[in-house]
Amino acid sequence: MDFRFNAGSIPLLVSMPHVGTDIPDDIAALMTPAAAERQDTDWHLPKLYDFLGELGASTLSARWSRYVIDLNRPAEDSNLYPGQDTTGLCPIDTFHREPLYREGCAPDAAEVQRRLAAYWQPYHAQLRAELERLLSLHGRVVLWDAHSIASIVPRFFEGKLPDLNFGTADGKSCAPELSAAVVAQALAQEHYSIAVNGRFKGGHITRHYGRPASNVHAIQLEMCQSTYMDEQAPYDYRVDLAAQAQAVLRPMLQAAADWSRT
Repeated sequence: MDFRFNAGSIPLLVSMPHVGTDIPDDIAALMTPAAAERQDTDWHLPKLYDFLGELGASTLSARWSRYVIDLNRPAEDSNLYPGQDTTGLCPIDTFHREPLYREGCAPDAAEVQRRLAAYWQPYHAQLRAELERLLSLHGRVVLWDAHSIASIVPRFFEGKLPDLNFGTADGKSCAPELSAAVVAQALAQEHYSIAVNGRFKGGHITRHYGRPASNVHAIQLEMCQSTYMDEQAPYDYRVDLAAQAQAVLRPMLQAAADWSRT
């Protein structure tokens, strides 16, 4: 299976496109030791969000590493942040500019198209199908795109990132009432710093599927990994930190779920 999926009962779907760690053998044979570390993975998010079943939410999470293909990039590989440095649809280096492929082994255009068909399309087909199912059942659906990142990534940002980064494509991907309900829960706590539509405005999934006029509302949350895990290899999950993060995360998801049913 190219992804892990669980159908829920409420109009809320949580997507985790960067949690995959598998790399097919034929691709791994072309890659450098840096690729084997998979350092840019959104580590442990299914565990951090393990309360979603109790809420009744649907979940969709990636199997394949973002080094194989990035599920949160558009198929035509356009830059979502024009003028700023980003990694592409089939990344050729890590967030720290380490090459992912041995000399002469980076994917060519034909290989990118092959990976789109083999790995990208199945995830997005399931995403579309579940949104359509929930929409037909409930008349409205919320898509929550869950991400995490190292708190300090000099290639892309100066200094430390805010702990919780919400993206709604500058208000285009969801109703303002949904964003307000979720962010209000985040503002009610004192542990974490917050940004809304800052450096992270939402990736392809948020921007493409979020269509408030069609009753599909999308919001992205990019969390600093320092809130719930060790940011250095072997990237251990920290139960002590995660418990505090979940105490903030769960009310935000509950607020999204409650809004989706109003």
